[in-house]
Amino acid sequence: MSRRDTLRHHAGLVDEMATTLGVDLEEAAISGALRVDDISEAVLRCTECPNPGHCESFLAQTLAAPEAPEYCRNRDLLDRLAP
Repeated sequence: MSRRDTLRHHAGLVDEMATTLGVDLEEAAISGALRVDDISEAVLRCTECPNPGHCESFLAQTLAAPEAPEYCRNRDLLDRLAP
């Protein structure tokens, strides 16, 4: 997978995980609760995950969750933003 495809894939995982937790990343950025750079950093952290398949399985089986899984490299950020 090219670097660009990898970034797109992980951006999708970050966005889908946020949605599963009830977090609207766009709204968080507009309201000032999150900087656009924070979203970029979250995607880069996600690309460092040794097994994104865990995340993909979790997201495929979960419509809503109260918190991010323990293995999520963006757990602290997403849990902070969750309603």
